[in-house]
Amino acid sequence: MPSPLADPVKLPCGLVLPNRLSKAAMAEMLAKNNKPNDTLSDAYERWSQGGWGCILTGNVQVDVNHMGSPFDPALHSEYTGKDAALLEQWKKYADASQKHGTPTIVQICHPGRQSFRGAGKRGMFAPTIAPSAVPINIGTGLVERAIAAVAWTQPREMTRGEIDTVIRQFVDTARLMADAGFSGVELHAAHGYLLDQFLSSKTNRRTDEYGGTPEKRARFVLDILTETRKVVPANFAIGIKLNSADHSSDTFEETMTQIALLASAGLDFLEISGGSYEDPRMMGHSTSAKAQVSDAKSARTAAREAFFLEFAHTVRERHPDLVLMLTGGFRSRAGAEAAINDGACDLVGIGRPAAVDPKFPLLLLDEQVADEDAKLVLEKAPVPWYAKWLPRSLIGAGAESTYYAGQIGRLAKGLATYAPAL
Repeated sequence: MPSPLADPVKLPCGLVLPNRLSKAAMAEMLAKNNKPNDTLSDAYERWSQGGWGCILTGNVQVDVNHMGSPFDPALHSEYTGKDAALLEQWKKYADASQKHGTPTIVQICHPGRQSFRGAGKRGMFAPTIAPSAVPINIGTGLVERAIAAVAWTQPREMTRGEIDTVIRQFVDTARLMADAGFSGVELHAAHGYLLDQFLSSKTNRRTDEYGGTPEKRARFVLDILTETRKVVPANFAIGIKLNSADHSSDTFEETMTQIALLASAGLDFLEISGGSYEDPRMMGHSTSAKAQVSDAKSARTAAREAFFLEFAHTVRERHPDLVLMLTGGFRSRAGAEAAINDGACDLVGIGRPAAVDPKFPLLLLDEQVADEDAKLVLEKAPVPWYAKWLPRSLIGAGAESTYYAGQIGRLAKGLATYAPAL
């Protein structure tokens, strides 16, 4: 019996994804001069051969002065549509990504207050920008405060003129991606980046038309979505990424209000990340396939994943026609099928396995491969020896990103890739 993962999915804009498996966004760390290059294109050409229903790129920053990573591609200046050399750079990237027919969607981003010192061209001591001047807090200990002071400058509240500028930068970036031949863009409104900062009451304390209520906090993202739709082709997809971990039960209804506004504004898909559907037992499904998630989860992790499930199911119940992608911990056919069969999503986002096996979908969709063999087990990425002196939250995330960026680099060079070893 064919897997439901093989079903095509049609987005509201008319773009058809040939199956439900999406290569999720990951940091590539390959754009040394913040421009697309042959190495980046080579990595995406490998993924284009992998049988994915959709490919999501890593971050493309909308302003080279404010970067989330020193090695992300970015928009360097206003895009007028008349720069042939610029367009050719991006067209080469788009062509490589879609060489074998897989639609590729570009994740576009502004880090806001999370722009590291030295990441971008604004200078080491220039402030970051944010909806409100709320500094980053990674902990109250001496080490945490010292790391924060070294890593980030103090943010300042954006003026209305700066809000208009950043909206234009998002729109310019989306138009450049459309002109280059990509199939769509995804607005990165997760992981504490600028769009997420506007949506959240923790970081948005404005009292003007861009803050104060859930609806006003959503206006910045809605303006970007509305203005982008005006300048791209009708069949160009516009999605958005949210992370359940960026929200809480206390603000649950506020988040649902914002999602309703986005859905009514012409959103093509919503990606929800966080948590895991990898263990089918948590939905009451058969446990014949070996679980990929340890039974010995902490109470905190279990609570986080329970909220992830509630978040996904509530969005589905309230917006049955909204195309949903879930990303977070998928490692097997059984886990991916459980998410689809549970009715929680239409698309399954797969990240780290894609960096180790760019053709992972071909394994999951091969009916000759038994369920127990249609998987890729991944251990935790190794951490450096000095990790014990640094906050666990930073080291864990940094070690994972660095490890898999290294695998993407190997993939781009045509070298063998490796899963983390015990």
